[in-house]
Amino acid sequence: MKKSVWRSVATLGLCCSALISLPGCSPAPEIPPKKIEITANDKMKYNIAAFDVTPGQTVVVTLKNIGVQPKASMAHDFIVLKQNVNALRFVDANSPYAAKSQLAPETEKDVVAHTKLLGPGESDTITFTAPYVKGPYEFLCSFPGHYGAGMKGVMNVQ
Repeated sequence: MKKSVWRSVATLGLCCSALISLPGCSPAPEIPPKKIEITANDKMKYNIAAFDVTPGQTVVVTLKNIGVQPKASMAHDFIVLKQNVNALRFVDANSPYAAKSQLAPETEKDVVAHTKLLGPGESDTITFTAPYVKGPYEFLCSFPGHYGAGMKGVMNVQ
C-alpha cells in the first residue's frame, strides 16, 4: 500500500514537471504596471477622460490638485467605481462625508480604489489591481457638485 501511494505521488510529480516545462504551459508574461498621472483643477475637470488597462494589471494613479482654491471649497479626489454602481447615488451618499475626507461606510463596497481628498498643491498616489472583469469602470470626484460639473471619466479594462 505504501509503495503504491509513493509511486503515485512520484508519477504525479514527474507529470507536473513535464507539463510545466512545455512551452505552451509557461506562465503568462508579467504585464508592466500602468502609470497614470491625473491633474485636477479649479474648473472641476480632470486632464483625462479615459484610460485603458489590462485585466489584473497593476495600476498606479497619481492625482495632483493643480488648483489654488481652498480645500474647503474646491477639494478633489479620484475614485474608481465597481461596474454597475449608480454614480449619482454614490456621490449623493458621500456628500455628507466630503468635509471629513472619507467615504460613506455604506459605499465602500462600491469602490475599486480611491485617493485621499486633496487641497491645492497636494498629490496622492494609489496602487491597485485592475479588475479581472472586462468593461468600463467609471471614475469620478466625489466632492459635492464636481461629478455634476463633469469631473468624471472611464477606466476601460480590456
